[in-house]
Amino acid sequence: MAGITPARRAAFTVVRRVFEQGAYADRALHGEAQGLDPRERALATKLAFGTVQRRGSLDWIIAQLARPASELDPPVAAALRLGLYQLLFLDGVADHAAVDTSVELAKQAAPGGGFKLVNAVLRRAQRETPQLPPDTTAQGAAIRHSYPRWLAEHWFEQLGPERARALMAAGNRPAEFALRVNTLVAQPAAVALELGVPTHPAPDLPEGLVVEGPLDAHGHPLWAQGAFMPQSRAAMHVARAVDPQPGERILDLCAAPGGKTTHLAALMEGEGQIVAVERHAGRARALVETCRRMHAGNVRVEVGEVQTRPKTERFDRVLLDPPCSGLGTVQGHPDIRWRASPERTARMADEQRALLHAAQALLVPGGRLVYSTCTLLREENEDVVAGASLPVVATRTLAPDTDGTDGFFIATLGA
Repeated sequence: MAGITPARRAAFTVVRRVFEQGAYADRALHGEAQGLDPRERALATKLAFGTVQRRGSLDWIIAQLARPASELDPPVAAALRLGLYQLLFLDGVADHAAVDTSVELAKQAAPGGGFKLVNAVLRRAQRETPQLPPDTTAQGAAIRHSYPRWLAEHWFEQLGPERARALMAAGNRPAEFALRVNTLVAQPAAVALELGVPTHPAPDLPEGLVVEGPLDAHGHPLWAQGAFMPQSRAAMHVARAVDPQPGERILDLCAAPGGKTTHLAALMEGEGQIVAVERHAGRARALVETCRRMHAGNVRVEVGEVQTRPKTERFDRVLLDPPCSGLGTVQGHPDIRWRASPERTARMADEQRALLHAAQALLVPGGRLVYSTCTLLREENEDVVAGASLPVVATRTLAPDTDGTDGFFIATLGA
């Protein structure tokens, strides 16, 4: 594509793959950004993730300036979204570059004269600077902060308007980048010195580091050595809530990709046994490799379902981290808000209740079960644990607006 930088070409393709093919934004970007230099990759990430994240706001503007995006050819809609995002939401990009490259993208990708519409709408947006509606109502907040209307209504009802607005605004800010140092092989102070970027200790997490500068975590030699795992502070608190002790027998359900599994192993100092259960064979194989890299030798990975485990099995502690809507991770997964729906949430809540019912039967008398999700919907959190036969000892909710990290719900159940 003549005149199109590699970053914009990659971002345009990612946006199209997400909204036309249902691809996951992070996976699509990984494929499309192969071979880009760090600066171009960073720009591609910012453009692609930002455009996907702000789709609701962008489509509202497109409808005001032209017609609904759903009525446009998909490549024209993608070029418009990408151009408007740069004009209205991204600092440091020249207007002419945003307009000209988006028009060129549409010209190359869409047959006919769709590029003329892109040019006209973007130049009108330059002149008029469209204003989004206020967020005083759930409908206005959904448009202004770019969330599905049903989700804004949910949070307005469950959290109250002020908290809901704060949560949605925080979900659009860049995610904090945290690492968990693998204390089986390294110490936080030593890793901090070797990373080559500024960091500071994570509050209340001795093994946690918050990274303050750009870092290619998976390309760093320490990653290959198993010295750290990129992991949000909220996720680190899950294994801390389990509080596994050396020598105990732990059951980790829905264990892949393995961040919490290997954290449990480190907290146990490699002593005792962790049975990590994953239903998908491919994810289980990846989990085995993660445990190998992280030197978690006391983990045994099994493919299966908790409902089919022998009824005579008992574990000192059980971690259940079931599939969920993931709506606590919108900062790092910009497309997840568009994948969720009330119907999907209801199905997940039914599955979560079934998994919790089966998991609590595998606990020794007096043992501890931790139920955790990375969502902030009551239907998947408080409502699920309310139906458990074990007493709920404690609950904790972390969120981007109150804690500066992913949204997690962590419930501790037991005697």
